[in-house]
Amino acid sequence: MTTAFPEPHFVETNGIRMAVYEAGPKDGFPIVFCHGFPELAYSWRHQLPALGAAGFRAIAPDQRGYGATSQPEGAENYTMKHLCGDLTGMLDALGIQKAVFCGHDWGGFVVWQMAVLHPDRVAGVIGVNTPHLPRAPMDPIALMKMAYGEDMYIVAFQKPGVADAVLAEDTAKSFRFFMRKSGMTLAEFDKRPAEEKNFALVNAVRSDERLWPGELVMPQAELDVFIETFKKTGFTGGINWYRNFTRNWQESEDTDQVIKVPSLMIMAENDVVLRPSMADGMEALVPNLERHVVKDCGHWTQQEKPEETNRVITDWMKRHFG
Repeated sequence: MTTAFPEPHFVETNGIRMAVYEAGPKDGFPIVFCHGFPELAYSWRHQLPALGAAGFRAIAPDQRGYGATSQPEGAENYTMKHLCGDLTGMLDALGIQKAVFCGHDWGGFVVWQMAVLHPDRVAGVIGVNTPHLPRAPMDPIALMKMAYGEDMYIVAFQKPGVADAVLAEDTAKSFRFFMRKSGMTLAEFDKRPAEEKNFALVNAVRSDERLWPGELVMPQAELDVFIETFKKTGFTGGINWYRNFTRNWQESEDTDQVIKVPSLMIMAENDVVLRPSMADGMEALVPNLERHVVKDCGHWTQQEKPEETNRVITDWMKRHFG
């Protein structure tokens, strides 16, 4: 049985039609949940009812390129300015001046940049796994290529159409690959040989799944929601976000990256991609910061440990915006 999730309503924003899912009272303080890759608003199915029941207006959109929201042609239409512009337009359509923004994975990058690009619309920021990082000293794709090589998934994603086709070959298998609990601790991962630590996910998806570590992070019925949606949409919309790392870096050259609102950083102990140590020293850019580490948890934090994630977010929201 799938977790109950509201039906979407649609808003026109920033030239696209966006699917928006809501729970809680309309006059509650708004919190907007932003998903990552390859995800959907449905990734927040445990958080919307919990925050709604706590009296907040909980909002989760399918973001640009995903689910029931528009998928414009062309990678250049998926820059950080587009993604943040979509969210400000959504607030306008919903009659909201300011909200807390909570983001996981790619959604985490977006919510931190919301506070940079649109500080007048952001009351607070919650990063789930994704820290707010200093601007890279050089093109981030070049940096990743130097560190991990051509097969590293973000580098591989830069080639038009290639990863999109691999992931769509067997959508169900792709999601069985992605949506797993961490099969090892960070310490165990760090002991593996270098060629097994280059994040060559596009190659790994094609491997024998009997060799994959860890177990599915959700019941099959919930996984089917992702599988059926991505069978319809494909993966290109989401991968196009990655195809703007260089463009986003160029466009952020003169921005002040200090976050001036109350913020919360939720980290997962065994996330090998967004490891907790990446948030070390974050206070230099986020002075008003609280932290929480979710123990024995991999990358899909709000889906793997929903009760703890809900408790931490609700407690923080009540103290700051209750």
